[in-house]
Amino acid sequence: MKLTPWFAAALRIGSFWAAPLLAQVATDENQIVVTAQRSGAPMWTIDTPTGTIILVGEIRAVPKSTPWQPERLTEATGEASRVILRAAPKFSPGDVLRLIFRGGRFTRLPDGTVAADYLTTEQRARLAVLEAEYGVDYDRRSFLMSAFDLLARRLDFDNNTTDDATDIVRKAADRADVPIMRPDRFRGEDLLDNLAEAEPASHIACLNAAMAATEAGQGIIQTRGNDWRQFDVPAVMANPLEIALGTCWPWADDDLGDEIRDQWTGMIADAAQDSGVTLAVVPLRVLAEQDGVLDQLEARGFPIGGPVWR
Repeated sequence: MKLTPWFAAALRIGSFWAAPLLAQVATDENQIVVTAQRSGAPMWTIDTPTGTIILVGEIRAVPKSTPWQPERLTEATGEASRVILRAAPKFSPGDVLRLIFRGGRFTRLPDGTVAADYLTTEQRARLAVLEAEYGVDYDRRSFLMSAFDLLARRLDFDNNTTDDATDIVRKAADRADVPIMRPDRFRGEDLLDNLAEAEPASHIACLNAAMAATEAGQGIIQTRGNDWRQFDVPAVMANPLEIALGTCWPWADDDLGDEIRDQWTGMIADAAQDSGVTLAVVPLRVLAEQDGVLDQLEARGFPIGGPVWR
């Protein structure tokens, strides 16, 4: 078919404008990625037919002495098309009352039992050493509460820290009116019921990991931050503190843990259909663990660029 002169001219003009426009879009997306990467947080990128997904691997409680630049992440967030952030559980007034009336189920071992009824001789001896060192009595406490006390009060892992990446991105997205997407929120009732129904022995692995982290000493806190900043993801995952945080409830619960991972994988896969840049802040342990989100996305055929995670 012979093109009329005006139609041929229109095609040439259209091609003239379309190529620079597409190039500009690609350049803008690349610039956002580069800006985010300059923050120093480990991250992975997925290029899709319609845009780019940035996955920021978050660890909680980054020490202030860890040399990263959160302002770069703030800048990148302001230019993103949308962000995906974790959701806090949804607690109702009824959930608070349930916690008050059933608090003993969460904080204490069942009546008539003590730690030695569940722990091996060696485990009880390790716990006794820590009790003597810190002047506390864990004999009747639930193993989960004892583990939390060791990590938060004795190891003091969350002292003198900076804002988490989630908080930084949330504030930046609010200021720039960037849409925020979140996984479905867990109901407080479901979480409390799940915790109340758990057998004491199900939290022994958490206690063991918390004891190991506390015994290792506070040096592991800075080491974890430095490894995170140096993108040594396997080292972060092998850190006793990260192991403890990932071994305790709710992450280690089969039902809750699987649901958390499936939520993230589904949201990121859905974002591959969107145009522009999606910036997602995901807990590193959920991303990089065996059969975690990165493994699942790779199995689905997504091209993932970034640090080695296993």
